[in-house]
Amino acid sequence: MAGSTFGTLFRITTWGESHGRGLGVTVDGCPAGLPLQEADIQEYLDRRRPGRSRYATKRSETDEVEIWSGVFEGRTAGTPISLIIRNADQHSKDYSDLKDVFRPGHADLGYEEKYGLRDYRGGGRSSGRETAARVAAGAIAAKVLEEIGITVKAYTASIGPVVCDPSSFDEEHLMRSELCMPDAEAEKKAREYLEECMAEQDSAGGTVHCVVRGLPAGIGEPVFDKLDAQLSQALFSIGAVKAVEIGDGLFAAMSRGSENNDQYLESGNGPEKTSNHAGGILGGLSDGSSVLIRAAFKPTPSIAQTQMALGSDGEIHPLEITGRHDPVIVPRAVVVVECMTAITILDLMMRNMSARLENLRKVYGGYS
Repeated sequence: MAGSTFGTLFRITTWGESHGRGLGVTVDGCPAGLPLQEADIQEYLDRRRPGRSRYATKRSETDEVEIWSGVFEGRTAGTPISLIIRNADQHSKDYSDLKDVFRPGHADLGYEEKYGLRDYRGGGRSSGRETAARVAAGAIAAKVLEEIGITVKAYTASIGPVVCDPSSFDEEHLMRSELCMPDAEAEKKAREYLEECMAEQDSAGGTVHCVVRGLPAGIGEPVFDKLDAQLSQALFSIGAVKAVEIGDGLFAAMSRGSENNDQYLESGNGPEKTSNHAGGILGGLSDGSSVLIRAAFKPTPSIAQTQMALGSDGEIHPLEITGRHDPVIVPRAVVVVECMTAITILDLMMRNMSARLENLRKVYGGYS
Protein backbone atom coordinates (compact mmCIF):
# COMPACT_ATOMS: atom_id res chain seq x y z
CA MET A 1 0.00 0.00 0.00
CA ALA A 2 1.45 3.34 -1.00
CA GLY A 3 1.66 5.85 1.85
CA SER A 4 2.79 3.46 4.58
CA THR A 5 6.32 4.92 4.77
CA PHE A 6 7.31 8.11 6.61
CA GLY A 7 10.66 9.89 6.89
CA THR A 8 13.72 10.50 4.72
CA LEU A 9 16.85 9.36 6.58
CA PHE A 10 15.20 7.96 9.69
CA ARG A 11 12.51 6.10 7.77
CA ILE A 12 9.68 3.90 9.05
CA THR A 13 7.30 1.58 7.20
CA THR A 14 4.34 0.15 9.13
CA TRP A 15 2.35 -2.93 8.14
CA GLY A 16 -0.52 -5.07 9.41
CA GLU A 17 -4.23 -4.82 10.16
CA SER A 18 -6.37 -4.53 13.27
CA HIS A 19 -7.64 -8.10 13.00
CA GLY A 20 -4.83 -9.73 11.07
CA ARG A 21 -2.22 -12.01 12.62
CA GLY A 22 -0.21 -9.03 13.79
CA LEU A 23 1.31 -5.71 12.86
CA GLY A 24 4.74 -4.18 12.88
CA VAL A 25 7.23 -1.71 11.53
CA THR A 26 10.58 -1.62 9.77
CA VAL A 27 12.87 1.19 10.92
CA ASP A 28 15.62 2.08 8.45
CA GLY A 29 18.36 4.63 9.08
CA CYS A 30 18.75 4.27 12.83
CA PRO A 31 22.39 5.03 13.69
CA ALA A 32 24.49 2.07 14.81
CA GLY A 33 25.61 1.79 18.42
CA LEU A 34 22.38 2.76 20.20
CA PRO A 35 21.78 0.50 23.23
CA LEU A 36 18.39 -1.06 22.52
CA GLN A 37 16.34 -3.90 23.93
CA GLU A 38 12.68 -4.86 23.76
CA ALA A 39 12.01 -3.38 27.21
CA ASP A 40 12.92 0.10 25.90
CA ILE A 41 10.16 -0.17 23.32
CA GLN A 42 7.68 -2.00 25.56
CA GLU A 43 7.63 0.92 27.97
CA TYR A 44 6.06 3.07 25.25
CA LEU A 45 3.70 0.37 23.96
CA ASP A 46 2.33 -0.19 27.46
CA ARG A 47 1.21 3.44 27.53
CA ARG A 48 -0.86 2.90 24.37
CA ARG A 49 -2.03 -0.64 25.17
CA PRO A 50 -5.82 -1.28 25.19
CA GLY A 51 -7.74 -2.65 28.15
CA ARG A 52 -5.87 -0.72 30.87
CA SER A 53 -8.60 1.77 31.78
CA ARG A 54 -12.34 2.09 32.19
CA TYR A 55 -12.13 4.72 29.47
CA ALA A 56 -10.41 2.51 26.92
CA THR A 57 -11.52 -0.36 24.72
CA LYS A 58 -11.83 -3.68 26.58
CA ARG A 59 -9.85 -5.45 23.87
CA SER A 60 -7.17 -7.36 25.78
CA GLU A 61 -3.81 -7.16 24.02
CA THR A 62 -0.43 -7.45 25.71
CA ASP A 63 1.18 -5.72 22.72
CA GLU A 64 4.46 -7.48 23.41
CA VAL A 65 7.08 -6.36 20.90
CA GLU A 66 9.65 -8.65 19.32
CA ILE A 67 12.85 -7.38 17.72
CA TRP A 68 13.49 -9.53 14.64
CA SER A 69 16.47 -7.74 13.12
CA GLY A 70 18.82 -4.78 13.31
CA VAL A 71 20.12 -5.29 16.86
CA PHE A 72 23.31 -7.19 17.68
CA GLU A 73 24.58 -7.82 21.21
CA GLY A 74 22.22 -5.20 22.63
CA ARG A 75 23.09 -2.39 20.21
CA THR A 76 21.64 -1.22 16.92
CA ALA A 77 23.69 -2.49 13.99
CA GLY A 78 22.90 0.26 11.47
CA THR A 79 20.78 -2.19 9.47
CA PRO A 80 16.96 -2.18 9.22
CA ILE A 81 15.26 -2.85 12.54
CA SER A 82 12.20 -5.06 12.17
CA LEU A 83 9.63 -5.08 14.99
CA ILE A 84 6.52 -7.26 15.27
CA ILE A 85 3.50 -7.11 17.59
CA ARG A 86 1.19 -10.12 17.44
CA ASN A 87 -2.60 -9.76 17.68
CA ALA A 88 -4.08 -12.05 20.31
CA ASP A 89 -7.65 -10.88 21.08
CA GLN A 90 -9.38 -10.38 17.74
CA HIS A 91 -13.18 -10.67 17.82
CA SER A 92 -13.69 -10.49 14.07
CA LYS A 93 -17.26 -11.78 14.36
CA ASP A 94 -18.16 -8.50 16.07
CA TYR A 95 -17.79 -6.85 12.65
CA SER A 96 -19.67 -9.36 10.45
CA ASP A 97 -22.72 -7.08 10.33
CA LEU A 98 -20.59 -4.30 8.84
CA LYS A 99 -19.61 -6.16 5.69
CA ASP A 100 -22.21 -4.44 3.55
CA VAL A 101 -22.56 -1.10 5.32
CA PHE A 102 -20.41 2.02 5.54
CA ARG A 103 -20.20 3.29 9.12
CA PRO A 104 -20.71 7.03 9.81
CA GLY A 105 -17.46 8.74 10.76
CA HIS A 106 -15.27 5.94 9.35
CA ALA A 107 -13.16 5.48 6.23
CA ASP A 108 -15.21 2.50 4.99
CA LEU A 109 -16.62 4.14 1.86
CA GLY A 110 -13.28 5.67 0.89
CA TYR A 111 -11.47 2.32 1.11
CA GLU A 112 -14.19 0.57 -0.87
CA GLU A 113 -14.05 3.15 -3.65
CA LYS A 114 -10.24 3.26 -3.74
CA TYR A 115 -9.49 -0.48 -3.73
CA GLY A 116 -12.77 -2.13 -4.67
CA LEU A 117 -12.67 -4.07 -1.40
CA ARG A 118 -11.97 -3.42 2.26
CA ASP A 119 -11.14 -5.20 5.48
CA TYR A 120 -14.30 -4.53 7.49
CA ARG A 121 -12.89 -6.22 10.63
CA GLY A 122 -12.22 -3.19 12.80
CA GLY A 123 -11.23 -1.00 9.89
CA GLY A 124 -8.13 -2.88 8.76
CA ARG A 125 -5.33 -0.41 8.06
CA SER A 126 -7.52 2.57 8.99
CA SER A 127 -7.91 1.22 12.53
CA GLY A 128 -6.29 3.05 15.41
CA ARG A 129 -4.49 -0.20 16.18
CA GLU A 130 -2.04 0.62 13.37
CA THR A 131 -0.58 3.27 15.66
CA ALA A 132 1.02 0.58 17.84
CA ALA A 133 3.61 0.13 15.09
CA ARG A 134 4.29 3.87 15.04
CA VAL A 135 4.80 3.87 18.80
CA ALA A 136 7.31 1.02 18.54
CA ALA A 137 9.31 3.03 15.99
CA GLY A 138 8.91 6.27 17.92
CA ALA A 139 10.32 4.69 21.06
CA ILE A 140 13.58 4.17 19.16
CA ALA A 141 13.58 7.74 17.84
CA ALA A 142 12.95 9.12 21.33
CA LYS A 143 15.85 7.08 22.69
CA VAL A 144 18.19 8.50 20.05
CA LEU A 145 17.03 12.03 20.86
CA GLU A 146 17.64 11.47 24.57
CA GLU A 147 21.24 10.60 23.73
CA ILE A 148 21.70 14.18 22.47
CA GLY A 149 19.71 15.92 25.20
CA ILE A 150 16.34 16.35 23.48
CA THR A 151 13.08 15.34 25.17
CA VAL A 152 9.60 14.98 23.70
CA LYS A 153 6.68 14.92 26.16
CA ALA A 154 2.93 15.01 25.50
CA TYR A 155 -0.18 15.08 27.68
CA THR A 156 -3.97 15.36 27.47
CA ALA A 157 -4.87 19.06 27.46
CA SER A 158 -8.64 18.68 27.13
CA ILE A 159 -11.43 16.12 26.92
CA GLY A 160 -14.69 17.39 25.48
CA PRO A 161 -15.38 20.81 27.07
CA VAL A 162 -13.04 20.16 30.01
CA VAL A 163 -9.71 22.00 29.61
CA CYS A 164 -6.63 21.73 31.83
CA ASP A 165 -5.50 24.91 33.55
CA PRO A 166 -1.81 25.55 32.70
CA SER A 167 -1.32 27.14 36.12
CA SER A 168 -2.37 23.83 37.74
CA PHE A 169 0.15 21.71 35.82
CA ASP A 170 1.30 18.92 38.13
CA GLU A 171 4.02 16.63 36.76
CA GLU A 172 3.54 14.06 39.53
CA HIS A 173 -0.19 13.85 38.91
CA LEU A 174 0.43 13.47 35.17
CA MET A 175 2.65 10.45 35.81
CA ARG A 176 -0.16 8.56 37.58
CA SER A 177 -3.15 10.00 35.71
CA GLU A 178 -5.44 7.47 34.02
CA LEU A 179 -6.41 10.13 31.46
CA CYS A 180 -2.85 11.49 31.05
CA MET A 181 -3.95 14.86 32.39
CA PRO A 182 -1.64 17.12 34.45
CA ASP A 183 -4.51 18.91 36.23
CA ALA A 184 -6.23 16.89 39.00
CA GLU A 185 -9.35 19.06 39.11
CA ALA A 186 -9.76 18.97 35.34
CA GLU A 187 -9.35 15.19 35.37
CA LYS A 188 -12.15 14.87 37.91
CA LYS A 189 -14.45 16.89 35.67
CA ALA A 190 -13.33 14.94 32.59
CA ARG A 191 -14.22 11.65 34.28
CA GLU A 192 -17.71 12.98 35.07
CA TYR A 193 -18.12 14.09 31.46
CA LEU A 194 -16.98 10.70 30.13
CA GLU A 195 -19.40 8.89 32.44
CA GLU A 196 -22.21 10.95 30.93
CA CYS A 197 -21.05 10.10 27.41
CA MET A 198 -20.83 6.39 28.23
CA ALA A 199 -24.27 6.36 29.85
CA GLU A 200 -25.66 7.83 26.64
CA GLN A 201 -23.67 5.35 24.47
CA ASP A 202 -21.66 8.25 23.10
CA SER A 203 -18.00 9.26 22.84
CA ALA A 204 -15.76 12.29 23.35
CA GLY A 205 -12.91 14.05 21.60
CA GLY A 206 -10.13 16.21 22.98
CA THR A 207 -6.69 17.68 22.48
CA VAL A 208 -3.10 16.58 23.09
CA HIS A 209 -0.29 19.04 23.74
CA CYS A 210 3.32 18.12 22.99
CA VAL A 211 6.50 19.93 24.03
CA VAL A 212 9.97 19.38 22.53
CA ARG A 213 12.78 20.65 24.76
CA GLY A 214 16.47 20.98 23.97
CA LEU A 215 16.11 21.33 20.19
CA PRO A 216 18.81 23.63 18.77
CA ALA A 217 17.99 26.41 16.34
CA GLY A 218 18.08 25.76 12.59
CA ILE A 219 16.35 22.37 12.41
CA GLY A 220 13.98 21.98 9.45
CA GLU A 221 14.23 22.28 5.67
CA PRO A 222 13.12 25.62 4.15
CA VAL A 223 10.12 25.87 1.82
CA PHE A 224 8.28 22.53 1.46
CA ASP A 225 9.86 20.51 4.28
CA LYS A 226 9.59 23.12 7.02
CA LEU A 227 9.70 21.79 10.57
CA ASP A 228 6.10 22.83 11.21
CA ALA A 229 4.98 21.38 7.85
CA GLN A 230 6.61 18.03 8.61
CA LEU A 231 5.21 17.94 12.15
CA SER A 232 1.75 18.73 10.81
CA GLN A 233 1.99 15.92 8.26
CA ALA A 234 3.15 13.52 10.96
CA LEU A 235 0.28 14.36 13.31
CA PHE A 236 -2.37 14.58 10.60
CA SER A 237 -1.37 11.07 9.57
CA ILE A 238 -2.83 9.86 12.88
CA GLY A 239 -6.32 8.74 11.92
CA ALA A 240 -8.50 10.81 14.28
CA VAL A 241 -6.56 14.09 14.18
CA LYS A 242 -8.62 16.92 12.66
CA ALA A 243 -6.47 19.97 13.50
CA VAL A 244 -2.85 20.77 14.34
CA GLU A 245 -1.56 24.02 15.83
CA ILE A 246 1.96 25.32 16.44
CA GLY A 247 2.52 27.88 19.19
CA ASP A 248 -0.45 30.26 19.43
CA GLY A 249 -2.01 28.54 16.42
CA LEU A 250 -5.41 30.01 15.59
CA PHE A 251 -5.03 32.69 18.26
CA ALA A 252 -2.23 34.23 16.19
CA ALA A 253 -4.83 35.24 13.62
CA MET A 254 -6.59 37.36 16.25
CA SER A 255 -3.53 39.17 17.58
CA ARG A 256 -1.49 42.13 16.36
CA GLY A 257 2.12 41.92 15.24
CA SER A 258 3.24 43.76 18.36
CA GLU A 259 1.51 41.09 20.43
CA ASN A 260 2.51 38.06 18.38
CA ASN A 261 6.20 38.80 17.85
CA ASP A 262 8.55 37.16 20.33
CA GLN A 263 10.93 39.88 21.44
CA TYR A 264 14.28 39.46 23.20
CA LEU A 265 15.80 40.77 26.40
CA GLU A 266 19.17 40.57 28.12
CA SER A 267 19.47 38.11 30.99
CA GLY A 268 22.16 36.51 33.06
CA ASN A 269 22.24 33.66 30.52
CA GLY A 270 22.49 35.96 27.51
CA PRO A 271 19.66 37.11 25.21
CA GLU A 272 16.35 35.34 25.83
CA LYS A 273 12.90 35.51 24.25
CA THR A 274 10.23 37.20 26.33
CA SER A 275 7.54 34.85 24.97
CA ASN A 276 7.05 31.88 22.68
CA HIS A 277 3.99 32.69 20.57
CA ALA A 278 5.72 31.12 17.54
CA GLY A 279 5.95 27.78 19.33
CA GLY A 280 9.69 27.51 18.74
CA ILE A 281 9.46 27.62 14.93
CA LEU A 282 10.06 30.59 12.61
CA GLY A 283 10.44 30.40 8.84
CA GLY A 284 10.03 26.65 9.09
CA LEU A 285 13.17 26.33 11.24
CA SER A 286 13.50 25.79 14.99
CA ASP A 287 14.51 28.96 16.85
CA GLY A 288 16.05 27.35 19.93
CA SER A 289 12.93 27.66 22.12
CA SER A 290 10.74 24.76 23.16
CA VAL A 291 8.59 23.54 20.28
CA LEU A 292 4.89 23.67 21.22
CA ILE A 293 2.38 21.54 19.28
CA ARG A 294 -1.32 20.81 19.73
CA ALA A 295 -3.35 18.10 18.04
CA ALA A 296 -7.16 17.95 18.12
CA PHE A 297 -8.82 14.51 18.05
CA LYS A 298 -12.39 13.89 16.98
CA PRO A 299 -14.70 11.72 19.12
CA THR A 300 -14.44 7.96 18.60
CA PRO A 301 -16.79 7.31 15.64
CA SER A 302 -17.79 3.80 16.80
CA ILE A 303 -20.71 4.40 19.15
CA ALA A 304 -23.58 2.14 20.20
CA GLN A 305 -26.35 4.62 19.42
CA THR A 306 -28.54 3.88 16.44
CA GLN A 307 -27.19 5.78 13.43
CA MET A 308 -28.26 6.00 9.81
CA ALA A 309 -25.62 4.47 7.55
CA LEU A 310 -25.13 3.99 3.82
CA GLY A 311 -25.27 0.41 2.58
CA SER A 312 -23.36 -1.05 -0.35
CA ASP A 313 -26.79 -1.42 -2.00
CA GLY A 314 -27.10 2.38 -2.08
CA GLU A 315 -29.86 2.38 0.52
CA ILE A 316 -29.87 3.96 3.99
CA HIS A 317 -29.94 1.51 6.91
CA PRO A 318 -30.20 1.90 10.70
CA LEU A 319 -26.98 0.73 12.36
CA GLU A 320 -25.97 -0.10 15.91
CA ILE A 321 -22.24 -0.74 16.22
CA THR A 322 -21.32 -3.52 18.64
CA GLY A 323 -17.89 -4.66 19.82
CA ARG A 324 -15.25 -3.03 22.00
CA HIS A 325 -14.45 0.63 21.41
CA ASP A 326 -12.83 3.53 23.28
CA PRO A 327 -15.29 6.12 24.64
CA VAL A 328 -12.36 8.52 24.21
CA ILE A 329 -9.11 7.85 22.36
CA VAL A 330 -7.18 10.91 23.54
CA PRO A 331 -5.38 9.39 26.58
CA ARG A 332 -4.06 6.48 24.51
CA ALA A 333 -3.17 8.85 21.67
CA VAL A 334 -0.83 10.91 23.87
CA VAL A 335 2.09 8.53 23.32
CA VAL A 336 1.27 8.31 19.60
CA VAL A 337 1.64 12.10 19.27
CA GLU A 338 4.87 11.90 21.27
CA CYS A 339 6.31 9.20 19.03
CA MET A 340 5.34 10.75 15.69
CA THR A 341 6.89 14.01 16.90
CA ALA A 342 10.10 12.23 17.92
CA ILE A 343 10.35 10.48 14.54
CA THR A 344 9.92 13.78 12.70
CA ILE A 345 12.43 15.68 14.84
CA LEU A 346 15.09 12.97 14.56
CA ASP A 347 14.68 12.64 10.79
CA LEU A 348 15.07 16.40 10.27
CA MET A 349 18.07 16.55 12.60
CA MET A 350 19.78 13.81 10.60
CA ARG A 351 19.00 15.67 7.38
CA ASN A 352 20.39 18.87 8.91
CA MET A 353 23.84 17.33 9.37
CA SER A 354 24.62 17.90 5.69
CA ALA A 355 23.65 21.59 5.75
CA ARG A 356 27.19 22.85 6.45
CA LEU A 357 30.56 21.99 4.95
CA GLU A 358 32.13 22.12 8.41
CA ASN A 359 30.00 19.17 9.47
CA LEU A 360 31.43 17.04 6.66
CA ARG A 361 34.93 18.14 7.66
CA LYS A 362 34.31 17.05 11.25
CA VAL A 363 33.52 13.54 10.09
CA TYR A 364 35.71 13.14 7.01
CA GLY A 365 38.29 15.93 7.25
CA GLY A 366 41.11 13.62 8.38
CA TYR A 367 40.64 11.19 5.50
CA SER A 368 42.80 11.30 2.37
